[in-house]
Amino acid sequence: MGLRGRVSLSVGWVTLFLMGTDLFVVSPLLPFISEAYNVSSAIAGWMVTVFAVTYAIAAPFFGWLSDKNGRRALITFGLVLFFISNILTAFAPSFFLLIVSRILSGLSVASITPLIYAIIGDIAPPNRTGTWLSIVVSGHLTALWAGAPFGTLLEHFLGWRSVFVVMAIIGAMLAIVNFSTWKYTPKSDLTRNPIGGSLLRILGSVSVTTFWAISMYALYVYLGASLYSENGFLSTQIGLAITFYGIGAVLGSLISGQLTDRFGERNISKVTLIFLSLIFICLGIFFSSGDWIYLFLFLWALVGYAGFTSYQARLAVEYPNERGIVMAWNNTALYIGITIGSMVGGYVITKWGYSYLPYVCSIAAVISFALSTQKVEETKKTALSVDR
Repeated sequence: MGLRGRVSLSVGWVTLFLMGTDLFVVSPLLPFISEAYNVSSAIAGWMVTVFAVTYAIAAPFFGWLSDKNGRRALITFGLVLFFISNILTAFAPSFFLLIVSRILSGLSVASITPLIYAIIGDIAPPNRTGTWLSIVVSGHLTALWAGAPFGTLLEHFLGWRSVFVVMAIIGAMLAIVNFSTWKYTPKSDLTRNPIGGSLLRILGSVSVTTFWAISMYALYVYLGASLYSENGFLSTQIGLAITFYGIGAVLGSLISGQLTDRFGERNISKVTLIFLSLIFICLGIFFSSGDWIYLFLFLWALVGYAGFTSYQARLAVEYPNERGIVMAWNNTALYIGITIGSMVGGYVITKWGYSYLPYVCSIAAVISFALSTQKVEETKKTALSVDR
């Protein structure tokens, strides 16, 4: 890997770490925000909802636009908007403007995250796409167990508004860095109309991610509550469990890149989904087994996020000329799956209790595997050499 490659991966990693922190840090700050604006926690939760909905709607448009006109300008635009939106979040005089700021933030991240994935796929050397994508994906996942806790620590000393000010300043600096870094990246050749048959193929492909997200988040959203209910865990034990999960997610992403480049994107993405379904069954059996749960949470995240990263690499290879829009639709599919997963999880615990959640997640993983066996027609891996 040359100097330019190391710089590109470093910039991509840091940028996605910031995007992940912006996503994950809001939830632990909600009690302080709701108190500041004198609204209930449920109402304050709309900050997360409007962000996710805006992201899911806007990401495919930015992906399509980047395939036609290049990714550099859109990533830079997104980071400038990220700066503006987070400054507005920090100093919004009313809760209405606070919600507007999160809509703008969702719009900004929609023009950054999927395009970083796409641009790394554009510049990765042949047979190294999986490894390169796994590195930048780990930046996003690291925010889960490092970025969000750092934000809560910053809140403790300087207040919740300081968190968004710091993120805004870093976003402004990254706008300059990204504009310089992606100066010599190639443009994609969008040869097919994404409104026609190509879009149907893309939607079929990203449906794998939707069911993967359902399997992962139907349980994860309620993990703390389920550990408290089924194991009697204290807050410190729940925090330790989340740490095991977060470390497993990062390691899974990094290991997946090496395995993907060695054994192929299709093979690793399918094998991990099979193992994921089996791990969920083990989780269901041993969920109340005390300290053993830490091991199974680690394995769950390790295998689950290895599958996500390998499937990202698979999409990058199978759609070389539509990489931007495919990555964007895949991120939209991810958010749709997270939303559906949280709804499914809520229904399951209401009807049958927490102990049934892992088994429902296992079924979703099996469906994701079945969908992953579909083949993308009219796509050749040799097209990568043309794209590069």
